[in-house]
Amino acid sequence: MQTSLPRQVIPKTDVLFQPLNGESILLNLYTEQYYSLDDVGTRMWELFKAHGHVDTVIQHLLAVYNVEEGHLRRDLAVLIDHLVAAKLVTTEV
Repeated sequence: MQTSLPRQVIPKTDVLFQPLNGESILLNLYTEQYYSLDDVGTRMWELFKAHGHVDTVIQHLLAVYNVEEGHLRRDLAVLIDHLVAAKLVTTEV
């Protein structure tokens, strides 16, 4: 089963990112809400910031983590949905 993902994920400029012992804290300056990411979510965020293109992010993650691509795509889709709902990123299809 192919998981539908956006073509690009763009972190918003009004979000502060602070890594902390492999994990990270995000602060949406607009909503004044804090969010946390575990180590894998932090790596995904860093790759979104560096590359934006979801296919590039997937290739980087597959090279680092021992995970099936379908499982990675599902996990990435869940994270992206949460980031969009929290108004931390925008996406392009």
